[in-house]
This record gives sequence, structure tokens and C-alpha cells, in this order.
Amino acid sequence: MIDESEDFGPWLGRQLRRRDMTQAELATTVGVTRAAVSAWITGRAQPRSETVRLIANAFSTDVTTVYERTSDAVAARPVTWYHRPAHADGGREFGNAAAFAFDADLGVLAREATQNSLDERRDPTRPVRVRYILHELTGEHLHRFLEAAQWESLRAHCTAAATSDQKVGRALAEGLREMEASGSLLLLRVDDYNANGLTGPEYEDGRFAAVVRRQLDSHKSDNRRAGGSYGLGKATLWATSRFGLVLINSTLSVPHEGRTARRLIGRLDLPWREVAGKAFAGPAWFGEPDSDRAFENISRSWWGTAQETASLHLERESEDTGTSFLVVGAHDAAAVAAGDEGLQAMHEKLCDSLAENFWAAMTGTDTVPPLLEASVRTLRNGAELIAETHIRPDQRRPALARALRAYLARETVAELTGRTSVVERPVPLTVPPLRTDGKGATPVTHHAVLLVTPADNNDRTHSQVVSMRGNRMRITNRRPRGLGLGVEPYQAVLLAGFATIGDGEDVALAETFLRASEPPEHNRWEWTEELSDSYVRGAKRRLDEFRSAADDALRAIVGARAVASTDGGGPELLRGLLTVTAATGGGRKPARRGRSYPTVDDIDGEVDATGAWAVRVRVVVPQQDDPWHLSPAACFGAGGSASGSPVRWAELTATENCSFAGEVLVVAPGVRYATFSGVTDVDSHPVTAGRTNITVSLRKVVEGDARP
Repeated sequence: MIDESEDFGPWLGRQLRRRDMTQAELATTVGVTRAAVSAWITGRAQPRSETVRLIANAFSTDVTTVYERTSDAVAARPVTWYHRPAHADGGREFGNAAAFAFDADLGVLAREATQNSLDERRDPTRPVRVRYILHELTGEHLHRFLEAAQWESLRAHCTAAATSDQKVGRALAEGLREMEASGSLLLLRVDDYNANGLTGPEYEDGRFAAVVRRQLDSHKSDNRRAGGSYGLGKATLWATSRFGLVLINSTLSVPHEGRTARRLIGRLDLPWREVAGKAFAGPAWFGEPDSDRAFENISRSWWGTAQETASLHLERESEDTGTSFLVVGAHDAAAVAAGDEGLQAMHEKLCDSLAENFWAAMTGTDTVPPLLEASVRTLRNGAELIAETHIRPDQRRPALARALRAYLARETVAELTGRTSVVERPVPLTVPPLRTDGKGATPVTHHAVLLVTPADNNDRTHSQVVSMRGNRMRITNRRPRGLGLGVEPYQAVLLAGFATIGDGEDVALAETFLRASEPPEHNRWEWTEELSDSYVRGAKRRLDEFRSAADDALRAIVGARAVASTDGGGPELLRGLLTVTAATGGGRKPARRGRSYPTVDDIDGEVDATGAWAVRVRVVVPQQDDPWHLSPAACFGAGGSASGSPVRWAELTATENCSFAGEVLVVAPGVRYATFSGVTDVDSHPVTAGRTNITVSLRKVVEGDARP
């Protein structure tokens, strides 16, 4: 059994501060010297048993409390909100820059928050369990929650911050208006179990300070395996709140102040504001006013009661370690823009994101447990509105789960001989030396693993390579080129680094190399500044070689398989094929691939429930002094060119480094790449979307063209 007792010195010092008693006053009360009390606090000595009884009397408590030191002898100060004063040098922040790295999107939140939970898995023999709970409050339920969170004391700050003509201010104003008009508030709680919890001190290095006090601090238990590395993912929690407000309850794997259960804190991220003639910088914290002179009256975490956690909707269902994050005023900006709001849609979006990004982490065998279990539940005023949905890889990604399970069980085969067979091939990745390795250092070859299996008939997306490392979170879906027509739909998984079952030095080196090649979104492997700064020249070429080797291995497996026709109307299994094309310029002749023209670098998507193609497109653009104005065009038809049957766009949405003026994609000068998403207009389809491929091409909009 773990001894949770806090060291006597820190415990005694905190009781003195809470009682507002000096060391000299305690010394007089218990009949010792001032130096003796100082020695107790610094840990150089311990009081005798008869002195312990006198110390207990001085704090009006019992001897057991002093000996066990798993609770405070002096009552806590009432919790309150502390707002950071404005900077003395006049500096102002109009929002948390880390939160701008991601969209206010529930799918993004599910990916980032679950990744963080996976990275903090405590017991490697058990999966970490993650549960998302949407909870709509109205009427008296809403009133009681706002009272517990001391909303009235925040109202003036939120109202003042909402007057800012900045992005955060406008979003805050809309959130306040909607809550007032609807009389409702949506909470989103993210619970994890079998995770480490927010351990560590209030202000110094540790998990607690990294999440609650700091930005861009990626404090992970095992940084070698961590999916995240920038410290940005936690910002999605605050970005998804209309008010920038998140409340936290953590059960710790390592005791702090002699305790592990119900460590509570709240953080509010607002822009600079003035309230009652005083200026405030940005963040605020909800907690107990600190009695330490160095942090006088700053709100620190407090050890809550069961009643407090219930009133704040932060109660946890077991004593298993981990953390509960409560996003207050949760919203999905992407769903609002698409007109796809409502609790049912939000519930399904969370399920879809978990399935898409973590199906591999949720896949195990009889002898190899999964890394993750996940579920989503929706409530209204405490009553279940949508039953808890447990994400099952076998139901949502059956072919992919089959491929990974065969690998984990060592049941792969040499060739695709049946509808459920899984082929395994090694894919070499050459890891270049670090710049710090010195002269004479040589590259190391890591053998990643490619798994291939036939797609299931009900797969909405297929014929892509799903790549992953670490804790088996999906990094990217990529459609290989050059496989030709007539290839039967397949599912392929590329495992690298710790995602494989290997344990050699090459595994750790590959893991570090690939993580360095990922942008903050951790959604692709490409050139990054970190890659360039850390590795010798040629690192980008090694990534290109790795991608080509994976394509070659896939081509050897599926390239020769003929497609059987079931209705005499051509290859049925071509459905869902996406083609990347780089048609540019005037769109009248094939594009010349080169640095002087924008190109479509990558595309993925699926046919949605309405029968439309929903695609995500990444565009690489060369540097120039003026913005690029490009017209994206969609065509149906095989062949990989832009000469198929054109279809109209029903919707175009800029997602990164770009904007739309009508249907013209605008990319600012100095930007290297941009991403956008599009949904086709079903009424313009010449054939059913599921029976043909889609090509996306670009036409440069020049002066004199009619712009939408």
C-alpha cells in the first residue's frame, strides 16, 4: 500500500499560513524554540510525540490528523475566481494564441484530448478508458450549476471582454447572447481512467502546471511514445468553450499534499479587458486563495468534497486515476457553419472522430489488450437523452481492425487469397543521424510494417494507406499513386516506430524521427523546421523514399489483382477512388508539374449520407509576392485527368492558410501550402458518386476572368 502521507515540513508550513500564524507564535504555544520549528519545516528534524499533541491542540485538531497528514488541520479558504492583473508594461493579449492553432470543432477536440489521454496511460496492462458526456442544462439545473461556478462574479469580466472587436471577443459575445436567448447551456465532459492525472505542484514543473498554468508545455510521462509534442492539444478544450472556461477534477496517481482524490481547479481564458476601472491580462483561475506569500491570493487547486464535484458536474464514476475536463458552453463552429447542429449530430461527430482516429488503439486480441476504450453519452438535465455509445472497431472499421488484429496475433499470410486474408510486408525507413551525433554517425534502417487486406463491402472509405506510429493514433490517410485501374478495393495500414511490435533501437529512433516530421496537427509526415534543425541534410528525402517504398510494397500486393465485374457494367470496385491532379494555368492542357505552379498535393474523402463527395484537399503553392487566386474544379471520371464530367460544388470551406471569395480560393503570399474542404452538389452528378472517382483540379484565376 502506498504511503500517501505528506512530508511533515510542507504540511506544517501550510497549516501555519492558513492559520496566519508565525513560526515564533507556534514555538511559544508548544514551548520550543523558533529554531526548532524552523527545523521541522525544512525537514531537518521531527517533533517528539508529546510535542505532536501540543501541535494538534494549537491547530484545534486531533493527533491522528497530524500523524497521517492526508488532510489539512486548518479549514480551507472559500474558493473564488482570481483574475490575472494587466501587464505593468502595457502589453495586451486578445486571446490565447495556442487555441488559434485548432478550429472549435468537436472532431478535433476528440482527437487531441484522446491523444493526450493515451499518452498518459498509467498501467500498460490495461487500456485507458475515455468517455465523452454531452450534457445540456436548462431551468433550475442551469441555475444551480452557474451558482456553483460563481458565474455572477464572472459576468462583468465576460461582458467587458465581449466588447473587444477581436475574434475571441466576437465569439464570446455570441456565446453570451445565445445562452441568454435559449436559457440553456451545453457542457462537455471528457473523462479518462487509468491515466496519470494532473500530478505535481501548483506552479513548478509537473503535469498540473503544464495543463493549468502554462502554454506550449508538453509534459508527458513517456515522451518517446507520446503522440503529441507541441503542448497545443490541451488548448482545444478551451477553444471549444464559447466562454474559454474549463473546470477540472483530477484523481492523482502520485499523492500531492498527502491526497489523491478530487483535486479541483478551473481556468478561464479571456482577452485583455477593463472591469470597474482595473485592467486584467487574460486568464483567471477558480480555486482556493493561496496563503503562500510568494503567491498570495492567487487561486490554487483545492481538495473538493463529493458535494462540490456533483454541483459542478465533475463527479467521477470510480476511484481509478485520471482527469475529468468540463468544457462549459461547448460548441462546434464547424457544425454551425455547415448547418449540422443539435445534440444528435454532436454525439455522432464525437463517435465518428474517435472511430476514425483511434480504431487501431482500440483494437486488441485475446493476449494483447487494446490501448484504449472510448464511449460517448448525451444527457439533458441529468436524464439520459442518447444512450452511451461504445466505439467498436469491428463495427466501424472492420477491415482495418481485422488487418491489425492479424498482425498482433501473428496470423498474416504471404498473399491475398481470400476476403479476410491479411498480408504483411516490411517497409524500410532510413533514419538519418542527428546533427549532434557528430562525424562518422551512420543512418539506421527501421523496418515499418505494411498490412493489406481486401476492403469490406460496407466500407465508406477504402484504397488508402492509413499511417500511424506511437500509440496507434491515425496520422494520415494517403491514397497511393500509380496503382492503375482494375485494382480491387483494399484497406492498408502502415505501422512505424512504437506502433509496430518491435522493440529494437531502430524503433525508438524511427519514432523520434517521424514525430519531428509532423506539424502541430500531427496529421502528416513532411518537412518541418524541427526536422531540418535536428537531422543532417537529406531528412526530407528519406521521408520521400519511405513513402515510395510503402507504395512499391502495396503495388506488389494489390497491383496484379483483377477486379471481377458483378453486373457487366464495368469494375464495381472502382467506387470511392480519389485522384490527385495538378491541373493549373488555364485548365486547357495538362499541367506542368513544377515549382512555378500550384499543385494539388493530397486529397482524401468519402461519399456522405446524402450521396455527395465530401473531400479534403491540400494544395502546395510556390512563393510569390501576390496572393494566389485559384478556382478548384471537381470532375467525375477515371483516368486521373481533369477531363471528366464536371460537377458543381455545393459547399467550399477554407480550413488552413487560405480563404474563399465566392468559389475562388485565395492563398496569401508567403504561404507554402493550404487546405480546404468541399462537398459536391448531388443535383449536378452525372452518375451516382459511389460508382465513380472524383478528380480535383486547379485553374489559376487571371485578370479578366469572371470571379464568382
